[in-house]
Parts: sequence; structure tokens; C-alpha cells
Amino acid sequence: RRVSISSEKGDLMLFDGRNQAQNGWFVVRTLIPEGVTGEVVIWHLKANTIPGWIRKPVIGHSQVGYHPDQKKIAVIELDRNDDPSPNALLLEVDGHGNFKNVFSGNVIKWGNYLRYSYFTFDFSDVKEEGLYVIEYDHQQTKPFRIATGVYGNAWQPTLDIYFPVQMDHMFVNEAYRVWHGAAHLDDALQAPVNHKHFDLYAQGPTTDTPYKPGEHIPGLNVGGWFDAGDFDIRTSSQYQTVLNLIYTWESFRPERDETTIDEKNRYVDIHYPDGKPDMLQQIEHGILGLIAQHRATGHAINGIIVPHLSQYTHLGDAVSMTDNLIYDPNLDSLEIVCNRSGTFDDRWAFTSESTPLNYGSAAALAAGSRVLRDYNDKLAEECLATAKKVWSKEHSREPVLFRHGNTTGGNLEAEELRCAVELLITTGDKEYKNRIEELWPNIESRFNWNAMMAMRILPFLDDTIKDRIRSLTQAYRDTLDKHIGQNPYEVPVSTRGWAGNGWVVYYGITNYWLYKTFPDIIDREYVLKSLNYLYGCHPGSDISFVSAVGTYSKKIAYGNNRADYSFIAGGVVPGILVLPPDFPENKEDWPFLWGENEYVIGLGAAYLFLVHAAIDVFRES
Repeated sequence: RRVSISSEKGDLMLFDGRNQAQNGWFVVRTLIPEGVTGEVVIWHLKANTIPGWIRKPVIGHSQVGYHPDQKKIAVIELDRNDDPSPNALLLEVDGHGNFKNVFSGNVIKWGNYLRYSYFTFDFSDVKEEGLYVIEYDHQQTKPFRIATGVYGNAWQPTLDIYFPVQMDHMFVNEAYRVWHGAAHLDDALQAPVNHKHFDLYAQGPTTDTPYKPGEHIPGLNVGGWFDAGDFDIRTSSQYQTVLNLIYTWESFRPERDETTIDEKNRYVDIHYPDGKPDMLQQIEHGILGLIAQHRATGHAINGIIVPHLSQYTHLGDAVSMTDNLIYDPNLDSLEIVCNRSGTFDDRWAFTSESTPLNYGSAAALAAGSRVLRDYNDKLAEECLATAKKVWSKEHSREPVLFRHGNTTGGNLEAEELRCAVELLITTGDKEYKNRIEELWPNIESRFNWNAMMAMRILPFLDDTIKDRIRSLTQAYRDTLDKHIGQNPYEVPVSTRGWAGNGWVVYYGITNYWLYKTFPDIIDREYVLKSLNYLYGCHPGSDISFVSAVGTYSKKIAYGNNRADYSFIAGGVVPGILVLPPDFPENKEDWPFLWGENEYVIGLGAAYLFLVHAAIDVFRES
């Protein structure tokens, strides 16, 4: 609990940054002297340690619980200096709170991973529905269920609360609480040319629109979600989220209605049904944000974000970020005339055109036209017409690959393939099938990333390609075994700068699509392992990474309410970040580490699909 710092050269200065910003903390600093070379500052850091200290075991398990028919394997994480106990117990909790030993099993050594030793406890033979805890070395987990409906409502907080809270341009109410007002109704000003902004936004040498830098672009103040814990609208995240919601709707059709969403009046009321499926309404909201870009500029744009860092770090109600009045440089700074003001607080639209972004946006519009049919026919027709127009435009010119910050807005071939797939499913036109066949080497070379698209277009493909997909699936299945040897959780654990729950979720989704088509090759357990990981069977702790889902879950996270050390129910955090060389970290009491604790909309939408996939594999059996 104590670190000592001493300096051989130069004074140590201690600053308390907590009164400067909500994410501020203590800062130790030494000024580097001017005109000196060689060793100019030498510090010594010494940690206060406890001799013989041994970390308590972590019993990794699903905080949500298990279906009776699935494998149930807890992963026990031990300090390498700890002496393992040979057995673990499964105790049933009765209606009076009493514990009854129903299963005792050997703890099997898996081996060393990261800085710990790992053991497994397999209690798959227990199928009786009920409430249970695991006990190991006099330490008990929190209670979890074994039940056939264990996943039945695990997705609902994400759709009921998280996504409504993220809705931009809407007033969002929940009982006595207002999450935020209808924000950014002054969207948006054309971003300046030749400008590199923060958070990976950039504008090229031209605007690629009819608008001059600083000029208001009308019609962008509709739809879309706050990208993450911040308040920008990043187009690539928006269309990926829309697509995942569409896949969930088309595959499982969850008609749950728990929320009032009134686009005309910009009003949302959580826990107040309006007779319309919430997921369909969320899809419409995302589509409205995407189609608005094409209406206003003729193409997809990189996104919309505030111009000032002081706004970017804004915490609190998003409606207070701007005055919601269109900026007019001809007015004095506090002058208001009708719906215009002289206050320069409007968000900027970064509009440099990019072929990959166009394809990605068009894919979501094409898919959206399918699900919005009979719900909003007029919007559905516009979506399909716009998607076709984008396809024709991009195939009549050389690709435009402007770099937005450090990205071109997506991989060109991958986004074109995504667009072709959605247009083919929507229209059945041979033009798109032919292009998919031309791009087929891209599917084969990155089959683990493209397997889902391949499975979705199987009905349109020739038998020879179908046979090839079976071979690719078998080869992919062989790679799954590698994860079993890499770590005891049997999912890909990322060691990059952003924690890896997104990778884990998409791993489960890919396995679901392959399992549905080739159940003789891919076992359903490969779908469920990803959820087990999210729900607490992971390194470092046994916390559920989905807020308010599971007995013990993330309650201090990087949402837009992070300054309150609070959470948004249903939000999914990035999870475990492996700090070099071998320390798995997810700070549970400090929300400001975005690489571990920031909710993002794309992961939330993918999680919705994965939970429905888990429900589906058991519904079949």
C-alpha cells in the first residue's frame, strides 16, 4: 500500500491532480535542468512489500450461471507460491439459505499462464436446476444459477437501458430520472480543411461537400448513438452497430417492448412500452443517423465531434455541451436571433469521402431496408435506393482512401464484400453475387473474420463453393484447439492496448454461425465459452463484464456518468488488459481507464446477438 520515491538529482514535486479533473490523481515530477546531458534525473522507486504474502485464489465462473446441459468448468487462478488444494465443492443453496454439498471433484492442474498457476474444476455432471456456490480452500463464490432459462433475460438490460441512454438527439427519461436532454440539435458545422483533430478525426484538403468550412450542414441532427463514454458519432461504429442489431432481429426476432421511442418528438421513456419492438426502433434510430449523412452530403462521412477539448472532456448531461442553437459568426458571442447564436459550440462534421466508409454505410442501409419494410416503408425504400447508388458510384471510379486520423475508415475489400453481401441478400441480384465470387479469395484468406458473411449467403452460392466452405470450416476448427493450449479459458485473450472482450464476443458469434451450418464440425460449447468469459470466467477476478448482469458485475465503469463512479445497466466493458509482461488488470474501483472500462456501442450490439445465439443453441436441443 506504499511506494517510496527518492531522487538523486533534482527536487521531487508532488501534485494532487484530483482538484483539476475528475480523472486526476497524484503526480510526482522532477524538472529536467536546462543545458545538461547524460544522466539528468535519477529516481529510485521502492515498494513496501509483505514477506510471504500470497494472493487469494480467484474462482473464475459465470456470474449468470449455466444451462443444465452445457459444460460447467470453473477456472481457479492461484498465486504461484500457493499450495493448491486437491478438491473443490459445489454447494446447493436451499430456500432457507442453507448449504448442501452436492458435488465434490478433483482440481486438475492446467498449468502456468501469465503470472499465475491455473487449475480447473469440472462440475458438468450436475444438471439439477437450482442455486449454487463453488467452495475452494474455504473460499466461496457468490451464488449462481443452473437453469434452462439462465440466458433468457441476460440481454435485456443492454436493450432496455444501455442503448436508450446512448441515443443522441433525444430526450431520455427513466421514471424520476432524466439521463439527458435532446442534445446536439445544432448539428453540425463543416470541419475546416487540412485539419487533424483529436480522437482520430481529420479533414483533407477539400470538404467533399457543397459546404464551406464553418458553414452549417443542415439535417444531421437526427438519429445515431453516443459512440462510447464520450459524445461523438463515429460512422464506422454506427453502421457496425446497426448491422449487429439487424442480424439479431433477423435471426431471432426479439419483439420485446419495454421502451417508448418517439422520433418525431425526440422523446424516449425507459420502462414505458409503446407497442413497438424496441430493437426495431433502435435499428431505425441508427439508420436515420446514417441516411442523414447521404441526404446532406451525398456520401458517408467520418463522423461528428465537438471542436474543443474542453467539450470533449465534458461529463454530465450531453444537452449542456452546446446551446442547441446553430452557430452564426455574424452574431456577438452571447447574442441569440431565432434559432441561431453567436456561441461557437456546435459540433464539427468531418466529411472527407472514403470508399470503405461508403461501402460500410451502404451495407447497413441495404440491410436496414429489409427489416424496416412494413415498419417504415418510405425509409426502407430510401435506404435501398441509396445503397444501390453508392454501389454504382464506387464501381464507376477509382477507390478513395482518405486517411481519417490513423485509419482509412475500414479495409476496402472487407467493406466492399460486406456491402455486396447485404445487397445480395436484400435484392438477390446476380450483379452482387458475381462480385462476391470475384472477392472470394478475400473470404478464404481471412475466413475467421469472414465466416459469418459466408454462412449468411450460403443459399445464393454454387455447390462447389459450399463444399469449399465445409473444408474451410474444418481447417478453422483445427485452429480452435490452439486456444485450448494458449490459456485455460479457451478463448482468444488479447494483449493489446485496448482490452479484448470485443474479440472474445466476435469469436463466439463466428462459432455460432459455423455451428448452425456445420454442427458436426463445430461444437456449441465454442459459442458458450465466450459468454462464460464475459460473465466472470477470466483472469484477474470473477466479475461480470456486463453491468447489472450477473450476481457480481461492473458497477464502476467508463460511461458518460463515470464521474459519479457509477454505471449504465447493460453496458459491456473491454475487460482484461494484460500489462506487460504478464499482469491481467481490470480496475474495479477506478472508472477512468477507458482501455479496460469504457462502454462502446458496437460491443453492446454484438453482445445482444451472442446471448440470443446461446439461447438458440439450447432451444434447438
